[in-house]
Amino acid sequence: MQYTEKLAAAVRTHRSWMLRAGTTTFEAKSGYGLDRDTELASLQAIRDEGGIPTWLGAHAVPPEYDDADAYLDFILTQVLPDAAALAEAADVFLERGAFDAAQARRYLSACAEAGLVLRLHADQFTEQGALPLAIELGARSVDHLEATGAEGVAALGASDVAAVLLPASALFLARPMPPARALVEAGAIVTLATDFNPGSAFCESLPLVCSLAATQLKLSPAEALAACTVNAAHVLGRSGRLGRLASGYDADIVLLDAPDWRYLAYHLGGNLVTNVVLQGELAELG
Repeated sequence: MQYTEKLAAAVRTHRSWMLRAGTTTFEAKSGYGLDRDTELASLQAIRDEGGIPTWLGAHAVPPEYDDADAYLDFILTQVLPDAAALAEAADVFLERGAFDAAQARRYLSACAEAGLVLRLHADQFTEQGALPLAIELGARSVDHLEATGAEGVAALGASDVAAVLLPASALFLARPMPPARALVEAGAIVTLATDFNPGSAFCESLPLVCSLAATQLKLSPAEALAACTVNAAHVLGRSGRLGRLASGYDADIVLLDAPDWRYLAYHLGGNLVTNVVLQGELAELG
């Protein structure tokens, strides 16, 4: 089996885990290859397995590069043209020890010129200017926000940038939970995601994330459901097709074995999903 085939097989396996937990549409990022071939192969594997690819080209600086600027020189000239043909969005880890605000601006501006939607890893450990940059550049979303303070909450509430909250990651790393209640009350677009990845959130279960949202983030079950359906569809640029049970939308439906839909958030770690319908067809759950 070729390396790209192994990547596709891994995505296929993980996608089946997510489907079994009720996820009908998934966005996935590259960012663990840190070289041209592996980054592009990752994006291709995500596309081939039905995912929505995001190029997290600026995730970390490989040891063979002197600094972040030298690595950006490489990825923006040698990887971006091909990545833009495979990905729908670009992401950057703006954090101490990764990329600073000026470097993130350079990367995101180039990605926007190439036609990619913009996302940021923002305020995971420290506030480094990610939110003002995201708002200025018109990013679709920012992920994490565990370190976001009151000023950042207010800024997001007054903007169109969606807050993608990842409580499984915060739990896994023993970090403070993001300020979900304050974001909702400020009027921000709040979304939930698993942050399924090998380093900080090996979790494919949105029901578990909904439980964490209700118990740790202080969202209501209805707010948690909206955060991983209609709001998530908006973040993925598919608000006219996904996220609602309505005429003209894709018939993606999750059926629960529970006496009340609120068990989605109430049954912590429970195996609630009995069937999943994808575009009107019953899916095979592994």
